[in-house]
Amino acid sequence: MKVVPLMSQLQEESYVMEDKGNATIRDVKAADLEAVAAIYNEHIAGGISTMEQSFKTGQDIQAWLDGYSEREGLFVLEQNSEVIGFGLIKKYSPREGYRFAAETAVYLKGQMIGKGYGSFLKRFIIEKCREYGYHHLVAKIFSVNTASIEYNRRLGYEIVGEQKEVGFVKNEWMNVTIMQLLLS
Repeated sequence: MKVVPLMSQLQEESYVMEDKGNATIRDVKAADLEAVAAIYNEHIAGGISTMEQSFKTGQDIQAWLDGYSEREGLFVLEQNSEVIGFGLIKKYSPREGYRFAAETAVYLKGQMIGKGYGSFLKRFIIEKCREYGYHHLVAKIFSVNTASIEYNRRLGYEIVGEQKEVGFVKNEWMNVTIMQLLLS
């Protein structure tokens, strides 16, 4: 198992990606909810990023937030005052034995994929998980989404298994690759 060494703690409320037009990451605000829903809906329509099949509204995103604990979060990636992506941290399970495990995910607007924004946002998410006291991070990725699998691998996640035909999306059985990252 790969263990990632402790990196420096987050110093500010937001990260800034200077080489990409000062893209910033920050906590989600009420004004961002419709933009987050629109990005998520793009991934729902694409059919290879989420098992969700019903489009979401800002109210649906608010419901997610209402159910989050102090060790969960939704963060937006913003460039030129526009939300271009979001990342989330969720408890892996409500069972106490899993209290040091979290699920992580990142979603970007389609035209922003492959430009380094996802890695920037995922690194932030990993650091936030350290702050929250997590030790084991999980990413669940459609097995056909090889670009997402490779990007997570580059960030230190490793494949630990594949669930065969675990989901049914767009009239097709989907396999899901399970990846993990252990934090020191």
